[in-house]
Amino acid sequence: MNSSHSSASYDVIIAGCGPTGAVLAAELRLHDVRVLVLEKDTEPASFVRIVGLHIRSIELMAMRGILERLLAHGRRRPAGGFFAGIPTPAPQGLDSAHAYLLGIPQPVLVGLLEEHAVRLGAEVRHGRAVAGFEQDDDGVTVELAGEGAAGEGVERVRARYLVGCDGGRSTVRKLLGVGFPGEPSRTETLMGEMKVDMPPEEVAAKVREIGETDKRFWLRPFGEGAYSVVVPAEGVVDRAVPPTLEDFKERLRAVAGTDFGVHSPRWLSRFGDATRQAERYRSGRVLLAGDAAHIHPPTGGQGLNLGVQDAFNLGWKLAAQVRGWAPETLLDTYQAERHPVAADVLDNTRAQMELHSPEPGPRALRRLLTELMGIDEVNRRLTGRIAAIDIRYDLGEGPDLLGRRLPDLDVGQGRLYDLLHRGRGLLLDRTRRLSVGGWADRVDHLADPGAVLDAPCVLLRPDGHVAWAGDAQRELDEHLSRWFGEPAG
Repeated sequence: MNSSHSSASYDVIIAGCGPTGAVLAAELRLHDVRVLVLEKDTEPASFVRIVGLHIRSIELMAMRGILERLLAHGRRRPAGGFFAGIPTPAPQGLDSAHAYLLGIPQPVLVGLLEEHAVRLGAEVRHGRAVAGFEQDDDGVTVELAGEGAAGEGVERVRARYLVGCDGGRSTVRKLLGVGFPGEPSRTETLMGEMKVDMPPEEVAAKVREIGETDKRFWLRPFGEGAYSVVVPAEGVVDRAVPPTLEDFKERLRAVAGTDFGVHSPRWLSRFGDATRQAERYRSGRVLLAGDAAHIHPPTGGQGLNLGVQDAFNLGWKLAAQVRGWAPETLLDTYQAERHPVAADVLDNTRAQMELHSPEPGPRALRRLLTELMGIDEVNRRLTGRIAAIDIRYDLGEGPDLLGRRLPDLDVGQGRLYDLLHRGRGLLLDRTRRLSVGGWADRVDHLADPGAVLDAPCVLLRPDGHVAWAGDAQRELDEHLSRWFGEPAG
């Protein structure tokens, strides 16, 4: 065996410090879980790609008190036109205090989320990655690779759990031997930001002309002569090979008859329409989240949001397991709840990609759907699906509220989400008759007869979803036990 040494033991090691890994680390630190995050990249990404936070992700950031920091670096735009890029206005009366899209540079978002995790006490090591691991009944021994390992032999770190948040090519998933079934890329698209010499009115005219038949082509102005450029690639190649400016020029000439005088690229990338989902999200003490668990085309802008929402679902459950109060089946609800959500996202991105096709059948279907989306209820249904505000976890029989998220209501002490900053459960009690009793170390209690609710009382999980609604103490105690374990004392 190679020479080795072991670092201090941790409760959880997270592979990957993208948005999913950083959010998960912060969620765990809210419960004093010892966290080590391994990030293979030593520097932030050099390109400034704009990503969009959808309504539910924005709500979750508000729920943890970090939204104001993100708003200072992003731009709001209306919550409409998400589905297959069909130009529709935002539906009227979306049930959210944050009914907008937040566009923010990806390196800025990742940096702010990492700062949040570090501020809470997470340890992040850049230039380090998972090279191998072994798990047993008590924990996981992780072998590290990357800077800092050279000359020291093999460094191994011990933790009780390992979570792979290391992207679509996840090393953790591959080493775990979890299947990743689905479809490989059939088409590929080039995407980047660059300067354009052609006058703006000529660009706009050409985009209108080509865009009538090819929805995978556009140039959108960013100001100061810069454009977001998207153009179909000629074939499918290894996505690890970045495109060149000459590749863009060649494809623009092939599709539009001109290269628009593109130059001075800020960043260049390619994406395919591969669609895959991990067969399972947990194997023993190793779990998967984010792109490590599911990949799909970027249409609708759901990928980053799906991963962040995985982290909010998993964080408090894994923390409960580490802290010793988790009910026996709590950690298994992570897969039970999140696997179907991702499967639905994969399906809606498949549908959207078909609607981008220049073939006559999909074009006819797109015209029909464009007409139907003029109906507010259709527009609301598709927007709510992509923005993830219509998710209802299957928590068994009960009122319609059960399993859904609550919006950021006005309550007696201000706003509901301000009461969830610590990542604890919350009993919102309009009757003033109920109690959280021996669960007070895990669940807060707000007696507010004026709260606008469709139930006398609701029990909220730390991720903001309704775990119970009613007015009977005995029923409440049963659900407190189901989600928050045995009472203290």
